[in-house]
Order: sequence, then C-alpha cells, then structure tokens
Amino acid sequence: MIQLRSAMACQPFSQFKGPQLARRRIPCQRRSVAVFASAAAARAKVLLTRESGKNEKMRDALTRMGYSCLEMPLIEHTDGPDRALLPILLSEAAEQYDWVTITSPEAAAVFLEGWEQAGNPKVRTAVVGGGTGDVLLQGGITPDYVPSKALGKVMGSELPRIPGGTGRVLYPASVKASTDLQDSLAAAGFEVHRINTYNTGPVKSVPESLLLEALTVDVVTYGSPSAVKAWVGLAGLEVANSKVNACIGSTSAKACASAGITENVYFPDSPGIDGWVDAVERGCKDMQLAVV
Repeated sequence: MIQLRSAMACQPFSQFKGPQLARRRIPCQRRSVAVFASAAAARAKVLLTRESGKNEKMRDALTRMGYSCLEMPLIEHTDGPDRALLPILLSEAAEQYDWVTITSPEAAAVFLEGWEQAGNPKVRTAVVGGGTGDVLLQGGITPDYVPSKALGKVMGSELPRIPGGTGRVLYPASVKASTDLQDSLAAAGFEVHRINTYNTGPVKSVPESLLLEALTVDVVTYGSPSAVKAWVGLAGLEVANSKVNACIGSTSAKACASAGITENVYFPDSPGIDGWVDAVERGCKDMQLAVV
C-alpha cells in the first residue's frame, strides 16, 4: 500500500478568479510537440476519484463518449459531530422548519438515514442540483425545490418564503462545507440551523499497483477539495500539473490552485455531471489528447 504524503507548498489563488480559471489553460512547458502527437494517437484515459459507489454516472457518460476510465477512490466519509442530532431534529421538522436544505449527494444519503431513523416524517426539502435530488428520489422523497443554478449561494438567494411559516431552515452539512448557503439564507431573512452531520477526508493509502496505473492517466477528475489534496499527496505537484485537471465545480478548482495545481484546470459554471464531462472534453481538446 502507498501512504499519502503531505501536499507541497501552496500557491495563491488570486491570479485565478471565477470562470476565468475554467477557460484559461496555462501552457505546460514540459511537454513537447512529439509528446502531444504520441498522446493524441492513443485513447485519452480518465481517473475517477470519488468514493467507491459514486463514480458510475461519470464513468458511464465518459465511456459512451469513447474515454477509458480508471477508478481510484481518493476520499472517504465519516460521521460528523452532529450526526446523532439529525433524526431528532427531523422528527420535529414539520413544526420547526420551513425547509431542509441539502447540498450534495453525500449529504442527501446521510439525510435519508436520519429521515428513516426519525420514522419518515413529512419534511419540505430543497436540493442544490439534480444529482443531489436523484439520491433523494431513490430514497422515496421528491425534492420540493431546486434552484436555477447548482450553487449554495444561489439556492439561498432564491429559496421561497413559506406564507405563515417559521422562517427557519435546517441545514445538515459537511464539516468542511463553506458558509455560502447559510450566509445567503441569512441575507434573505431566514434563520439557519446548521448541523455538521458528516466529514470528508482523503484516503490514507491506496494499493501500489493501482497508483502506478493512475499515474499514467491523461485526465484526473475531482469531485471535492479532499480529492485534490489526496491526489497531490500521492502523485506530487509536477505530475498533477502535467495532467488535465477536470473539476466538478469552482470549489474544487479553487482547491487545485490552493494546492499548487496551476496548469490545465477546467470546471463548469454550474456543478453537475454534464458540465464535468464538458470540462474533461475541453481539457483534452486543449491538450491535444484524442478520445478515440
């Protein structure tokens, strides 16, 4: 097994702001034209780094388009400090909260566990996007609200007020989740009760044979900042900067810059599988990597 090593020194994100990072590719001086020609002659290979069981949609979408995929989970989830509170609060949600807001597929999975433990109470749910909503649908809950853009700050600004409601929102979140959603909800006049129900961290080790194969891929995909940290710890910055780095959204792209990955970083304006696949395609096109 290969143990995770510490990430190298970070570089500032100030030079990579907003959508500009998605469209700008810093030229990789280490690659020659001959290397590009050789890579273009082969099928582009993509590394999928989400936790086990969460890579199917991305793999299926990329495989249909001719990409070769390798799965190496780089993150794992653990219970957060407020996990035991979730079923208790959900049992009272109908009276206490106008909304329960859910901002990721993992948050949705944890929510469903708590909801079942609470006896399947009636709750009004708002999800940040389609992927998160799909998890709820599979668990028997139809989301009541999805914002126009899959971002927490957008959901907070757009979430409808309930006439005669409490004006309170329950937000079961990751320990590492930003305050974007709760800040935008507070700015819109809601009272937010955030509880940290789970945590996300990098895996501590991976099989040596799998890592050696992963080092040969053309594209690395990141679904969270923890995956970025784990990959840099395993592969090093020189390797990371030599790949196409395709992020699910701007949060992971910012994590790339913070970790020192400043070349070939792509992400969609709105997080989701379709945009993530497009980020892979744009990166491969810019790096002159063939799909077939």
